[in-house]
Amino acid sequence: MSEHQSIEWDEAGEHRSARWRAESGSPPPKRMIVADDTIKADAAYRLACEGTALLWRGDFQNARQLLTALARRAERKPRKTSEQPAEAFHLHRQSQSQRARVLAMLLLPLDGDYAIPLRRAPDARQACIEAWGEADGLPSVVSLRELQGLIGAHEWRKKGVEIAALGARIHPYYGVFSPLRGEYVQLVNEAPLPSMELAFDIGAGTGVLAAVLARRGVKRIVATDQDARALACARENLSRLGLGEQVEVVQADLFPEGRAPLIVCNPPWVPARPSSPIEYAIFDPDSRMLRGFLSGLAAHLSPGGEGWLILSDLAEHLGLRSRDELLAWIDAAGLKVVGRQDTRPHHPKVADDRDPLHAARAAEVTSLWRLAAGD
Repeated sequence: MSEHQSIEWDEAGEHRSARWRAESGSPPPKRMIVADDTIKADAAYRLACEGTALLWRGDFQNARQLLTALARRAERKPRKTSEQPAEAFHLHRQSQSQRARVLAMLLLPLDGDYAIPLRRAPDARQACIEAWGEADGLPSVVSLRELQGLIGAHEWRKKGVEIAALGARIHPYYGVFSPLRGEYVQLVNEAPLPSMELAFDIGAGTGVLAAVLARRGVKRIVATDQDARALACARENLSRLGLGEQVEVVQADLFPEGRAPLIVCNPPWVPARPSSPIEYAIFDPDSRMLRGFLSGLAAHLSPGGEGWLILSDLAEHLGLRSRDELLAWIDAAGLKVVGRQDTRPHHPKVADDRDPLHAARAAEVTSLWRLAAGD
């Protein structure tokens, strides 16, 4: 276990240890007590706020109820607000982070085969294998909240997400951005194709945009990603759709070798620091991926080709990036805008006026920017 973080504690007169699992990479808690069904929610919440973790030895379903009770208490905590969009966003993220830290203090043991040794516990072994790989035979400890995320991702992977543009389902892996917001997929399905010969899909994720292009008749597509989970996910989805021969999935930092008449990229839309590896699909620190795509695009476009940038303007409404900045980056990269298609999102948060970011979400527009090399 030396190559992994471990967590240690005393229980029943013995010193014990197990592998510590945390997708965020956070260290194991320094203080931990063993808890069961006899603990009251108020006491558990107080301990969690103080930084003491609770290793659960009671009934699994009671642990779920306790986590719900902790979440209710965290929601009641007064939140700071601001009239300034950027400050409101950062306060919202700070509040989310504090809430996540408290809820992550309720921990569960896992046996060496990922079985949960608690009464009324579900069989989460397949969900754990999909996220972490085959079991190594060593016991581990994970937060109940993270385990619920694994189980939820497993169900999404089985069920899939219906994609109207494909008339089929895409099955996202744990940690790979799920294409629930179909409006950006529809933009790619409707924009006029500059070529039917070759396209690059930069940051392929589940492979959904590569699949859409393939179904539209593009003869060959090279889809890239850096993340191992995303690469495996894209390959499986494309194979399931019968597009494995048409789409090549390769590991690359943004662009593959060569040039193409069409290059598509849907980078993370919000320039903020992710709190875990999973959030890199949503948050792009300092707009690194966006700027990297723009700065390298002209060198990888065939003469007369187009780069399609799929981007929400949510960051602009949050005061995190201005339209002038985006246009300046496009110009500095030797690019010009030859067209743009816009659409409004339809997800539930658009209509939720209780959301601290409601004003920005209600004004959001998602665009497909058609870019070409400048004269």
